[in-house]
Amino acid sequence: MQRYDVWKYYPNFLRNSENIPKFAAKKENLSDSGSLSASKQNNILKFNFQYLIFNIKMAELLDETDLQILKTLQKNAKLTTKELADAVHLTPTPVFERQKRLEKKGYIKKYVAILDPEKLDQGLLVFCKVKLKQINHEIADAFVRRIHRIPEVTECYNTSGAYDYLLKVRARDMKQYQEFVLNKLGEIESLASIESTFVMSEVKQNYGINI
Repeated sequence: MQRYDVWKYYPNFLRNSENIPKFAAKKENLSDSGSLSASKQNNILKFNFQYLIFNIKMAELLDETDLQILKTLQKNAKLTTKELADAVHLTPTPVFERQKRLEKKGYIKKYVAILDPEKLDQGLLVFCKVKLKQINHEIADAFVRRIHRIPEVTECYNTSGAYDYLLKVRARDMKQYQEFVLNKLGEIESLASIESTFVMSEVKQNYGINI
């Protein structure tokens, strides 16, 4: 969703508030009553201004058709525009325009193929908790850059708690994982300790999000 520097519009809003019935009525009633100070009246005008901007933002929220497009693409991103249009009960042209808008605004980050790790001899899945000796911006940045260069690490999260990072690691077997720990993680000077949890079976794996 687009971010607004809303307050740059506030002076113009005040100059033209008399032309907006809802706001003009509130301002007039307050002036007649004399019960509130000028600063309080101004605060109420600011509140009305924020409410107006909120409504503008709400107009940019996704509608049900947008959500249906996203849900459908999560299940099968290979659909043609016509197939996607049939799925959401619209004609292809508006669906194509909506999809491009969702891509441009970042709701759709990219399209990928999901591979089978077992068939590609990468069946060992490990969650590796990493604790660093100390943590600051420089150390964290260096660690993250290093992790980005290690192909066995498919996901990395900065976490709270006893450990600083959680790594999702794919390997061929225990021997390859051991080499990963000794020759790749072990070379990181800021590393203090790790804890490895080996996955016995994948019970649920959903690549989409609940929308």
